[in-house]
Amino acid sequence: MGQHGVVIGAGMGGLAAAIELAGAGLEVTLLEQADAPGGKMREVVVEGQGIDSGPTVFTMRWVFDGLLDCVGRSLEALVSLTPCEVLARHAWRSGGPMDLFHDLERTVDEIGRFSGAADAASYREFCARTARIFNALRDTYIAASRPSMVDLVLRVGLHRLGTLLALGSFESMWHRLRRTFHDERLQQLFGRYATYCGSSPFQTPATLLLVAHVEREGVWMVDGGMHQLAQALARTAAEVGAAVRYGEPVAEIIIERDRVAGVRTARGERIACDAVVCNADKAAIAEGRFGAAVAAAVPGTPRAQRSLSAVTWSMRAGTAGFPLTRHNVFFSDDYRAEFDALYGRRRLPVDPTVYVCAQDRGSDAAADSAPARERLLCLVNAPADGDRRAMDETALARYEEAAFGLLRDCGLTIERTEAGSVQTAPQDFARLFPATGGALYGPNLHGMLGSFRRPGARSRVPGLYLSGGSVHPGAGVPMATLSGRIAAAAVLADRPAAHAVTGLRGLTLLATGDGGR
Repeated sequence: MGQHGVVIGAGMGGLAAAIELAGAGLEVTLLEQADAPGGKMREVVVEGQGIDSGPTVFTMRWVFDGLLDCVGRSLEALVSLTPCEVLARHAWRSGGPMDLFHDLERTVDEIGRFSGAADAASYREFCARTARIFNALRDTYIAASRPSMVDLVLRVGLHRLGTLLALGSFESMWHRLRRTFHDERLQQLFGRYATYCGSSPFQTPATLLLVAHVEREGVWMVDGGMHQLAQALARTAAEVGAAVRYGEPVAEIIIERDRVAGVRTARGERIACDAVVCNADKAAIAEGRFGAAVAAAVPGTPRAQRSLSAVTWSMRAGTAGFPLTRHNVFFSDDYRAEFDALYGRRRLPVDPTVYVCAQDRGSDAAADSAPARERLLCLVNAPADGDRRAMDETALARYEEAAFGLLRDCGLTIERTEAGSVQTAPQDFARLFPATGGALYGPNLHGMLGSFRRPGARSRVPGLYLSGGSVHPGAGVPMATLSGRIAAAAVLADRPAAHAVTGLRGLTLLATGDGGR
C-alpha cells in the first residue's frame, strides 16, 4: 500500500481519521461536501447568531484527549470547556423541576425530595451498576474494533460470565428501570438515554444505561458552541498535514483490481489513493451513492432498523416562567404511547417529549440571567421516513402546537417570532444526510444483538474503511470520534510495512477482521 489516503466527510469520525492518519505521516486529503466541518454537529444562524442545532452535550473527554495527544496537541489549547454542575433539568405536567447533578450526593438528595427515600437508595445502586457496565465495556467493546458477541465474551473472559449476564443485554432498558425505580417519572428520565442513540427504551437492551455513568463522569459546555469543537479539529487536521477541502462532494469511489484505487469528485476530478475512509452513513454506500462498484461493501439499513429522526426549532426567543438551565427535558404523560407511535405506527406522537437546550444559560441550579431573546434549540423525536413522505405544513403545525403546549403546561412560555425561528423536519435531514430517511443515529439498537448490527471499520472491499455514527461503536460525538480512530488504526495496520498494530497512543484497540459484516 502506498502513502495516500482520502477521507470522505468532515464529521467527527472523518476529522479524527484525518488527524490520526496525517499525524502518522500519510498524505491525507479530506473532502467535505458542505462549506464547514462537523456533519451533524451543525450550526444554524438565526438573526446573525449561531445556534448549535445538532449534538449539544459534550462527554467522554478522554476520547479527545487521546486523539489530540497522538499529534502533540491538547484539548484545552483548542477549545474552552466549562463543566456542568447540573447535568439536566427535568419537568412533567405532574411535577418538576428535578435536577440530575454531577455530584452524586446532590442527586441522591434531589431524588429523595422528589420521589422518596426508597428511590434515592435505588439510585445509589443504579450508579454502581452502570459504572460496572461501563468499566466492563470501555476497552472490550466501546474502544475496540467491532466485536461479535463471541468476541465480547472472549475479551471480557469466560471467568467473568456473571459480569456479562449482569450487563443487561438480555432485558430491555425499560424492564430494568421498572425493577429499579418506583416512580414512573424516574423510569422516563433514565429511559430517555435510549434516545441518545435514536432508539426506544422499550426495545433497547439495558446495557445502554451505561450512558448514565458517562454523563455522571462529566458533561461540559464548549465556549462558543459545539460547532467550535469541529472547527478546532479541522484546523488541527490541516496543521498536521491533511489537505482539507470544503464544497467537494464525492461522486464515486473507484475500484481497480478489486480494491480501492481512488475517488472521483462531483466536479470530475480523480484523486488517486490507496485507502478511503468513508464517513458517510453506511446506507449511502449500500444505496450506490458512491458508485455501484462499492454498493456491496457494507450491508444496507432496512427502514425498520433506522434510528429516530427529529423536528427541531433553532430560535432566538424570549422566555418566562420556568427556570431553564443549559439542558432541559419536558416529558410526555405516556412514554409507551409516545414510542408506540414513533416505532410501532411510524407516526408523530400526540404528546411528545421535548428537549430544550438554552445556549445562553449556565448549568448551576439557580436560574441564570439570560438575554431578553435567548438562543434555544427545541427538539422532538420523529420517525425517519423523510425520504418516503414529507410532513406537510398541517402535520408540522399540529406537532409544533403539541410540543410548545407541553412546555406551557410545565410553566415555560416561549415568545417566538417567525423571523427568529428555523424549523428542520425529517425530510430536511434526509436531504442533508442522503440515504438515511432523516435518521440521525444510524441503525437503532433494538434487540439483544442490536449493538452488533453495525459494521466495523473494515468493509468488504479492500482499501475501503468506514467511520461515523452508523458504524461501530455507534452514534454520538465521542463514539463517532472513536470510530474515526478505529478506522485509522485499521488503515495503518493493513499497510504491508506495518507490524501487528494493537493500539494507538491514548486508545487501546483490539483488532479483528471485521469485514464489514
